Amino acid sequence: MTLTQSTNQALLDAQLNLLDNTFGYIKSMALKAALDLRIADAIEHHGGAATLPQIVDRVTLHPSKIPSLRRLMCVLTVSGVFGVQPADGSSELLYALTPTSRLLVGPRNLVSITAMSLSPHFVASYLELGTWFQQELPEPCIFKLAHGEPLWKLAEHDATFDALINDGMVSDTSFITDIAIKESGEVFQGITSLIDVAGGLGAAAQAMSKAFLHVEYTVLDLDHVIAKAPTGTNVKYIAGDMFETIPPANAWILHDWGHDDCVKILRNCKKAIPPRDAGGKVIIMDIVIGAGQSNVKHREVQALFDVYMMIINGIERDELEWKMMFSEAGFTDYKIIPVLGVRSIIEVYP
Repeated sequence: MTLTQSTNQALLDAQLNLLDNTFGYIKSMALKAALDLRIADAIEHHGGAATLPQIVDRVTLHPSKIPSLRRLMCVLTVSGVFGVQPADGSSELLYALTPTSRLLVGPRNLVSITAMSLSPHFVASYLELGTWFQQELPEPCIFKLAHGEPLWKLAEHDATFDALINDGMVSDTSFITDIAIKESGEVFQGITSLIDVAGGLGAAAQAMSKAFLHVEYTVLDLDHVIAKAPTGTNVKYIAGDMFETIPPANAWILHDWGHDDCVKILRNCKKAIPPRDAGGKVIIMDIVIGAGQSNVKHREVQALFDVYMMIINGIERDELEWKMMFSEAGFTDYKIIPVLGVRSIIEVYP
């Protein structure tokens, strides 16, 4: 290969990478279309593998769009959402569920959190990302810049959007909590009472209440969230503001917030938490950037999550940032357990 050929190939490789990043949103929109059409459900109906005509029989599709559906399936297979192989005795291709698309079917699926993340409210917000960088923190967040009000304010008066958020949080939290219980159940051993701070409809508490029957579970969240909480369960729901006070318990589960807000919440937790030798601790299920696997996909998703949290001025942290926050809130020690994929369980001790 000549120097000129080598240079040209380097330019083409660079262009390929640029195009891959430029058109990355098309993969997301192809996935959204698969959710809207319920393609994974159609394939599952046929035992986990189906030809295009079999998929067409189960989805709402105008006949003129069948050739376009074949093109959509090409994107969904090269991206790993579905598998594909020749069908026996037929010229048709056979599309199959993969481990990824199996997360889109069944009773414990991730459809709701995926639909939430791909909804117009979220996607449109990131069109303002460049503009947001030109403005001083903390206000407005990306979501407010795009929609005129913060995410949680919109949820208070828009029932459809509120349901989208709640359903998304329930599916994500249920999924990750089930794995946390199976992988690190010892984290919850010895606890007699637990409060899920800003726990929404209580998906985490509900999952744990089935695994650890001896624990008293409480969910703390705002009035309009608690008003929609399920009844007839072993979980108690309390309306309140975690920035003001938190009821006493042995342990807390904490979710994503900005630095100053997290410190306030942690300080309130510490006020009510018993000493470490009495079982007092805060349990956090969140990303620790750099923790866990070191492969490229793992690191990429952690980085994407960090920018994703900018939508509400949130942040994902590395271990040093977590440590500084725990120290500022008055805690003395912590333990990171990287068993939740891109997330970790963090135990924080008074």
